[in-house]
Formats: sequence, structure tokens, C-alpha cells
Amino acid sequence: MTSWTIGAVSVTRVEEQIGFASFPAEQFFTSFERELMQRHLAWLVPDHYAPEQDKLVTSVHSWLIRTPRHTILLDCCGGNHKQRPGFARFHQLDTPYLARLRAAGAEPEDIDIVLCTHLHADHVGWNTVLRDGRWVPTFPNAKYLISRTENEIGDPRHNPAADADLQRGAAYRDSVLPVIEAGQVTLLDGTHAIDDTMLVEPAPGHTPGHIILKLTDAGERATFCGDALHHPIQVYAPRWNSRFCEMPDQALTTRRRILEECVEHNALLFPIHFGAPHVAAIARAADAFSLRWVPGRDG
Repeated sequence: MTSWTIGAVSVTRVEEQIGFASFPAEQFFTSFERELMQRHLAWLVPDHYAPEQDKLVTSVHSWLIRTPRHTILLDCCGGNHKQRPGFARFHQLDTPYLARLRAAGAEPEDIDIVLCTHLHADHVGWNTVLRDGRWVPTFPNAKYLISRTENEIGDPRHNPAADADLQRGAAYRDSVLPVIEAGQVTLLDGTHAIDDTMLVEPAPGHTPGHIILKLTDAGERATFCGDALHHPIQVYAPRWNSRFCEMPDQALTTRRRILEECVEHNALLFPIHFGAPHVAAIARAADAFSLRWVPGRDG
């Protein structure tokens, strides 16, 4: 397990998987510029890009955030035994994710808040587990925080188009609806303070209801950006959206705002999909930004 400390708050990465993104770089990013990618190969290879396959290397992980008052799990990866026929990387997985969570020092019963930055399939899977043929909440004592906007778009009972969306419909039915039916979901409108150290903020663009988490403790800061950034090359090319960004113009604005705020407030960036070493400090560089990796401590 690898952990970072923000003030008195411990943040531990809980891995589900790491490997190739589902699409080559030219198909993964809109506005892709091969020459820009080539300029950064020295640090992109091998942890973030595999030139032989022309594939991006991406991680799928959660952030386990422990404060004196809360044990929070931010984003719940793809999940085991989920039917995702349109996404081979997440179809019928069988990973030791829960064993890794326990190795990080948390039982499922210890989690008191699950925060979903959005409801795409690779962020909600471990919300539920299959037990006796039924999907039930993985974290029985947790309050699940979900954007109301995101929920309205993702719920195929109210938005029939969601069932045709490979990222949403099936994932909502097996990984969100059972938690709602269990009475464990709180729907968020606007900003939401978890406590005096953590603030949830709207960050639309990747999805209409996408949210981020800002952490401040003892003068230190962190921003958990969800999918506002998919890959570290976007720090240097914030004008590149991923193919999965549902509101392209807003995604560009939100990404740049997050990066600018990281610079202004000296906040570490905690993404969900960056490869090792996963966490970065952001600086300004010409008309874009640059990053400095901040390795965590192992053990």
C-alpha cells in the first residue's frame, strides 16, 4: 500500500488494476497532437505510455481517506462480476480489491462515507457486491454521497437513454440502485462540507454532475479530481479531452480551473487514473502547466 499525508489526514491508494487504456492515444484524446506526446516520452514511458502498442497506461484505484472523524472511500472502481460487455477491461472482473482495502487497514464495515465523483461504470463498481444472487451494498455502514444531477442522468427509470449508454445504464442498475434502495444514498446539490477539512464541489464537464473533493488540513491541501483529468499528459495539454467527456467545452474550463487552483493553493493533485507514482504537484508552464511527482510512502 502507498500512502500520503495531508496535515493529520492519511490518504492511501487502493488499487483495482493498472494496465492499458481501452483505446490508442489518438482515439482516447480529442485534439490529440502526436508531436506533443513525443516531446514527453522520456517521462511517460513506461508508467504512463507504451510506445510499442501506442497505448496509454492508466490505473484504476480508489482513495482511502482517513481523518480523526471519518473513513472515506473516494470512487469504487469497476467491481467484480459485473456485466460490462462493451468494456472488456471491466467485464466480469475477479480482483482482490477488498483484500487490498483490508491491507490498507480498513474493513468494509469501517467505511462511513463513500464519495462517487460521477456514475460511470469504472467509478461505482465496488459500491455493491453479489451476495446470494443479489447486489447489496459493499459498505453497510456508509453514507454514499452522489450528485443529484448525476443521479438523474444515470437513472434509467427516469432517463430512458441511460440504458443505451454503456458507461451508465447497467452500472446504475447493479451498482447504484441497490444502494439507493438500501437507504444509504445522500444526493448532493452544489457544494457540500463533509467536515471542516473536506469540501465537495461541482466540477461539470466530464459528466454534467461530476464532483471533486478538496481537502485542507494544517495548511496543507489536496484536490481529488476524479476524471477531470484522465492522464498526466493532460497537465501539459489541458486542451485535450478524453473521448468520454460528455460536455467538451465545460470539461476544458473545469480542467484548467482545477489546475490553476492547485497552483494557487499549492494543492497536491490526486487523480483516479494516473499511473505510478499517481500523485502530483502542479506548476505553471507557458500557456499550460507542468507536474512534479510526489511519491507516497509504502507500507
